[in-house]
Amino acid sequence: MQVLAVTPEIFPLIKTGGLADVTGALPVALARQGIATKTLIPGFPQVLKAVVKSAPLHQYPAMHGGKASVFATSVAGLDLLVLDAPHLFDRPGGPYGDSTGADWPDNWRRFSALSFAGADIAAGAIAGYRPDVVHAHDWQAALTLAYMRYGQAAGTPSVMTVHNLAFQGRFGAGIFGELGLPAEAMSLDGVEYYGGVGFLKAGLQAAWAITTVSPTYAQEIRTPDFGMGLDGLVSMRSADLHGIVNGIDVETWDPQTDAHLKATYSQKILKKRAANKKAVEERFGLAHDDSPIFCVVSRLTWQKGLDMLVGVLDEVLASGARLAVLGSGDAALEGALLAGAARHRGRMGVVIGYDEALSHLMQGGCDAIVIPSRFEPCGLTQLYGLRYGCVPIVARTGGLADTVIDANEAALSAGVATGFQFDAESGDALLNAIKRAVAIYADRPAWATMQRQGMKSDVSWDRSAAKYAELYRSLIARRT
Repeated sequence: MQVLAVTPEIFPLIKTGGLADVTGALPVALARQGIATKTLIPGFPQVLKAVVKSAPLHQYPAMHGGKASVFATSVAGLDLLVLDAPHLFDRPGGPYGDSTGADWPDNWRRFSALSFAGADIAAGAIAGYRPDVVHAHDWQAALTLAYMRYGQAAGTPSVMTVHNLAFQGRFGAGIFGELGLPAEAMSLDGVEYYGGVGFLKAGLQAAWAITTVSPTYAQEIRTPDFGMGLDGLVSMRSADLHGIVNGIDVETWDPQTDAHLKATYSQKILKKRAANKKAVEERFGLAHDDSPIFCVVSRLTWQKGLDMLVGVLDEVLASGARLAVLGSGDAALEGALLAGAARHRGRMGVVIGYDEALSHLMQGGCDAIVIPSRFEPCGLTQLYGLRYGCVPIVARTGGLADTVIDANEAALSAGVATGFQFDAESGDALLNAIKRAVAIYADRPAWATMQRQGMKSDVSWDRSAAKYAELYRSLIARRT
């Protein structure tokens, strides 16, 4: 089976969050299911610097104001198709915005070009290649499915994966005339969305199947509280909606071989984590004692619930926990966390920014990871935590609820608990969960049992890839 994936990000080439981890790991897992994936990505500077450019497979003399071409390459076992369009993608800053964080005003043009190329490839634009299924990821690739629907690839099965419904790609109606879609597409049944153009909405409307990255999130987005204005459409498509929890790359994230750790270890030799804990203490300026270190590795945003943590910060540190924070985002949250660290020198440390190596060390050395998200389609950091014996403390929402078994009395007695859950959007509930964790940490054998149970969890892509393979096959059967 041949699958064409279309995505704005893919690890290890270009990453701003979990989307890249998913699109980088899923093709490798699908290969074990007998499925070959080619992934179409934009030719960002970070991509072009890292790949070997080959002869164009398809060319565009004029694509939104400039020449463009598609070439094939491979990196880290991934088969890639790169849309090389310097006038659209060769810019400083990030993939979606400039160095100040402001969105590029022509993002609609940049990602409609990516989607247009995806639909062309689906229709056979590359000699000798025509995919059996097209799989689009998030709003930046969603218009691929609309172009297919109104073009020559209408009969090709398609999947739209929503990694976060909050990001929708909404633009004014004035862009429609430049998208190259037929007039009938500007309708409620097409790409029209509240009087403008909705990229994600168009993908949800056109897809043969819709997936989200956890079963609970698939249900949540059918409600007004989580549907972000699209709950009606999602509910209408509920028969085609599937929640498939993410996995992680268990070779990159392996505490037995991880080069970012001071000491590697397994569930049988947890005492080796002590060397990593000492390294975390040094990096974050924490006092060396026997108290637990709780960590945060996150974008510092309202969605991630870090304002709730800030609200109970003093109480958290008074409970007996130390805190190490790695992340960046909202300036007010950054400031509040830095102020907290200044108030509690030796008990709390903050590193503003993103550091892949440090994030590995924190999972390998901290005792628990705190994830108080208001909503979380899947979440990956709790999966890394399970894998590394860094016990997750999570809000009861989305994929967090699906992947962590709460340490209630019954689960502790049965020896199956893997972490702590609390009601989302409650600082008091977060504080109580942290206090529960501190209390159980005092019983080191019970804590070690919880760590080992988490480390036994299957957080690989294998089961999820099998579900995607089953979904692809069911769509192909509908076509024939």
